[in-house]
Amino acid sequence: MAKYILSQVKSPSDSKLFLDMVDHIYAGCDNYIRPWDHDIEAVFDPAKNVLFDDGEAIRWLVGDQEGRIVGRIAAFYNRKEAAKTIEQPTGGCGFFECIDSEEVAAMLFDAAREWLAAKGIEAMDGPINFGPRDTWWGVLYDGFYPPIYGMNYNHPYYARLFESYGFQNYFNQYSFRRDLIGDDMNDALFAKAERIAKNPEYLFRSVRKNELDRVAEDFRTIYNKAWAGFNGVSPLTREQAQKLMDTLRPIVDPKLIIFAFHNNEPIGFFINLPDINGAIRHLHGKFNLWAKLKFLYHLKIKKSCRTVMSMIFGVLPEYQGKGIESAMINKFKEVAAQIRGNYDALELVWVGDFNPLMIRMIETYVMAKKYKTHVTYRYLFDRTKPFTRCPRVSKSRKGSEADPKNS
Repeated sequence: MAKYILSQVKSPSDSKLFLDMVDHIYAGCDNYIRPWDHDIEAVFDPAKNVLFDDGEAIRWLVGDQEGRIVGRIAAFYNRKEAAKTIEQPTGGCGFFECIDSEEVAAMLFDAAREWLAAKGIEAMDGPINFGPRDTWWGVLYDGFYPPIYGMNYNHPYYARLFESYGFQNYFNQYSFRRDLIGDDMNDALFAKAERIAKNPEYLFRSVRKNELDRVAEDFRTIYNKAWAGFNGVSPLTREQAQKLMDTLRPIVDPKLIIFAFHNNEPIGFFINLPDINGAIRHLHGKFNLWAKLKFLYHLKIKKSCRTVMSMIFGVLPEYQGKGIESAMINKFKEVAAQIRGNYDALELVWVGDFNPLMIRMIETYVMAKKYKTHVTYRYLFDRTKPFTRCPRVSKSRKGSEADPKNS
């Protein structure tokens, strides 16, 4: 009898095994926080994931002789996304979990590689999401602390399993962290922030709860002007921006969302959210009625979500370098001082090593330090083909750099 058996996820009971196997993999690991099951399942639901419109996904499990699930993986591709990689059509594998066994890992990686190759794909990135880059992306390589929601957590040996198979480092993703309150702002930047804040043409403030619908449109206006010129970044529609705000509405703390205005027109934003993993860690992946009540209790009453997650920071190109960035950071610090009893730290996630300008901005303006490193790996099916790391992302209009995580 074979030591390990690979099987495809086909039924609801298989899907449950796919979700529940993490309880075995992370038994006794206090830092691991199981994500909501329904968020993972939505990735593989064609009715909820638009990437199925021109793509496919498949999942596998590996079991041992005793019937325990000891590994899992998903493979997927979308033709439009695959074609963006000009060197070769590239798909992905993700949601990888495995015991410390190169044999089991190889079974999983082989299954993903062979399935993708049969679809005309020539490389795979992993572990990634069949969806946006800001969730379930990369192997945690350094900084084994509790994860921000949507960020992968794994055992330290996972990187070795990928590298032993032949995956190579395509890019690093850094998370930065700092205490919420601190008097460590760069003096020159502080002076610049104070100076521009005194100009009556400019306004820097938090939003109010009854403004969230307008915030969606202000966000869309800035996002499209600041990012639509980047290669591979599509403008947000009004419907997409509103859907995003509707998704975030139940967890938003309006005080944490800072906007900059010039003559009453939005020119910049610094959008932060409570990290809901502080509440989700108590739910065991569930979101039934009882779990929803527990979630609200931990979020609203017990204040278990002590970390602020920085979601996105942006300033219109024509206003960059004028002190808008530092003024928004300064306003955030003022707000943080008022609500210091609710939160302890600020964490800025998913900053690619291909974007040194963003890294310098975070280290210089926010005064945050690298806290975690995730690695996105790439595996070329043609093993004779030369490997190149991810190039710096450049803006097509002016040649400057930007962070494409939200593309």
